[in-house]
Amino acid sequence: MTDPAASPARTDVPTRSRKVAPLDVLRGFLIGMAELVPGVSGGTVALVTGVYEQLIASASHVVGAARMLVTGPDRLRSAREELRRTDWWLIVPVLVGMGLAVVTMAGVMTSFVGGHPELARGLFLGLVAASIAVPVRMLPPGTRPLAVDLVVVAAAVALAWLLIGLAAGGGSLDAAPPVVFLVAAIAVCALVVPGVSGSFFLLAVGLYTVTLAAVDERDLGYIAVFALGAVAGLASFVQLLRWLLVRHRRTTLLVMTGLMIGSLRALWPWQSGGDEEVDGPGSLVAPYAPVLGPVLLALLGVAVVGVLVAVEIRSERRAAERSDTH
Repeated sequence: MTDPAASPARTDVPTRSRKVAPLDVLRGFLIGMAELVPGVSGGTVALVTGVYEQLIASASHVVGAARMLVTGPDRLRSAREELRRTDWWLIVPVLVGMGLAVVTMAGVMTSFVGGHPELARGLFLGLVAASIAVPVRMLPPGTRPLAVDLVVVAAAVALAWLLIGLAAGGGSLDAAPPVVFLVAAIAVCALVVPGVSGSFFLLAVGLYTVTLAAVDERDLGYIAVFALGAVAGLASFVQLLRWLLVRHRRTTLLVMTGLMIGSLRALWPWQSGGDEEVDGPGSLVAPYAPVLGPVLLALLGVAVVGVLVAVEIRSERRAAERSDTH
């Protein structure tokens, strides 16, 4: 059954102005940085910066064009129509920003997360916790009982919490090309779902450090196999996600909310008992030194998201006022 009031704003016709391309490069840079950090979701950053649904719609059109070229009755015309619907003035700047982040920040983020794990997780905890308000804001009105919505959220929280716990004891996979291809396909699906971290999945299977090292050292063979896997994963998943956002919008956003809440387990700053750092979420122990730094950075993360959300709300109001005057 389709959720009531499920239709989002129409995204079939590209509406992005080229004037905001520099800002979209910055948005892409932030999304790319988020994906470098285990436990932080690039999809969450896309939600907060207000480009998530447009990106999913455009990616869906690109995938649709590729499918039309292979299986469509009027292949070239159908593919061209899909590509015309793609908002290139959004998707290209965002991809450029993501690429810049991966190339320039892989080493920096690895050093920050590895050298100051409590501070890093404190910052990311604040960012993700505050971001939970974003999918909640996007919820359309619903007619089913509130208890049903709460069960959906609770189930998503439990799923994320359980998977993070299982990942803590994960082993290490061999970095053979077929394995890298499959892992990349799964990780990119995690990338596009808020609250699910592709980097955390790489960490869980033991390929996080290997992948960042390959990027940092320009290992083109590894990067090519990983990129092919990512494209395959994106092609198989993005259209399903868009369909869910259109046909079951409220339920999908509730699941995203629950996944984001559950993902906070991976970002609790103090996870090693104060003795040594572990690869992945260990026991959620009581705070140990440093305490003030992670708390202050968590508050900074909340403040940053608060400012971004406030700017987005203001932009929406201005756009609504302009449309009312025409």
